[in-house]
Amino acid sequence: MKTIFAAIGALAILPTAAATEVAVTYSDDFAEELADNYGEREGAALTEDIIEDLDRAFAKAGVDPARVDITIIDAKPNRPTFEQLSDRPGLDSFRSISLGGMKLSGTVYDADGNVLATQEYGWFENNLRDVVGAGVWSDANRASRRFAKKMADQLSES
Repeated sequence: MKTIFAAIGALAILPTAAATEVAVTYSDDFAEELADNYGEREGAALTEDIIEDLDRAFAKAGVDPARVDITIIDAKPNRPTFEQLSDRPGLDSFRSISLGGMKLSGTVYDADGNVLATQEYGWFENNLRDVVGAGVWSDANRASRRFAKKMADQLSES
């Protein structure tokens, strides 16, 4: 089952508006967590958010790399996922909260396949009081936006 999620992640190669090819894959541990706990649809949602964040950050910075390979190393939701709610009826989608976040790594390439930049970034909330009002992947999305901005800033400086 773990291989299926890795393959799905590898197939999540979508061109962005700026023609940058972005491939998002999952670490073995995170792919296993998706299969066993969070559910397959959550990986697809995170992948889509990461690609949108990169596209937006690259456009804002005025950079246009040819390809970006991203790996979701780890991610934790702030609220129970649909899979968790169906597996554990005692969870409440509104009142059950936890510390979330995400750790990512990425490599950016030019059209000739040369590495332009590498980035690893992780951010996880550390105060439960700040989770109130958060969606399922709020902190993971915050980490994704910060990762994308750091990657775009690194590219615009070079």
